[in-house]
Amino acid sequence: MAMETTVPKSLRIGWVAGLVLLLGVITLVMGRAEEQKFIDLFRRSAPQWLVAAALLQSLTYVCAAASWQQSLRRLGQFRSLSSLIPLGLAKLFTDQAVPSAGLSGTILLIHSLERRHISREGALGTVLIELVAYYASYILCVAAALLVLWLHGDLSRSLLIPATALTLLALGVPWLLFWLRRHPGFFLTDRLRHLPWFKSSLETLEAVPAAVLRSPTLMARVIALHAMIFVLDALTLLVMLRAVGTHLPFAQVFACFIMASVVATLLIMPGGLGTFEGTCVAMLHVFGVPLEVGLAATLLLRGFTFWLPMLPGLWLARREMI
Repeated sequence: MAMETTVPKSLRIGWVAGLVLLLGVITLVMGRAEEQKFIDLFRRSAPQWLVAAALLQSLTYVCAAASWQQSLRRLGQFRSLSSLIPLGLAKLFTDQAVPSAGLSGTILLIHSLERRHISREGALGTVLIELVAYYASYILCVAAALLVLWLHGDLSRSLLIPATALTLLALGVPWLLFWLRRHPGFFLTDRLRHLPWFKSSLETLEAVPAAVLRSPTLMARVIALHAMIFVLDALTLLVMLRAVGTHLPFAQVFACFIMASVVATLLIMPGGLGTFEGTCVAMLHVFGVPLEVGLAATLLLRGFTFWLPMLPGLWLARREMI
């Protein structure tokens, strides 16, 4: 199966819109700050913090691979961690480059696991556990971020609305799929089966042994590994703030990162371009970080989480889909 070489028009439009929005955020912040001061923040970035950021991001791929390894072991199809780590980078690129609520990365994950001689049942089971654990960890992280904002006195309706929307989405879609699986005669089921993503989701549920999802130990481990990825990303933002000479407690940095991720998830743009940066800078400013400092730290973060993994991720994704 070869990866498509043509780029859909909607995707090209999304990339252009995202880049324009990102440039708009940069222009807006630069208009309120001294340009030379902003440039000096990058020049004075301490190299040791940049190395620390690279190490933290490397650990995110290890955690992703470890979560798949846990699921595969439970399904009786163990694979080494080293063979799964490159897949983490390929899936990250696919999810970011093709915004589809994780569907594009899921397709790649299934295909890649089958290339590693994992049975269809094992691949689908791993994907299902992955999706459930990801959204469960996401909800836990959002709840923790809202708690931090509430304790700090900065919990507003503008933050509650997207957080609530994401929570309802994360809870509602899996619940609907499980409910329809138990009620195949429901009149909407036949209509929804015409939707490719719904049909594939139901087929996944039907192919996975029910006992897999009833293993609390497995789910706890995989949820913890996904939560650790969020923590490592937030730590990377903390390190980037240190690199530009600013200190902020981790709890507040974590809240900023999670809320920026929520907005980027709901406002679908390739890699959250513009939406993540704008929200992150605004949230950091709420906690007293100057706009130019917040922008510098956020752009450095995105360099490690989005731009630098782009080329190796593209190469690995193309290799996985061959």
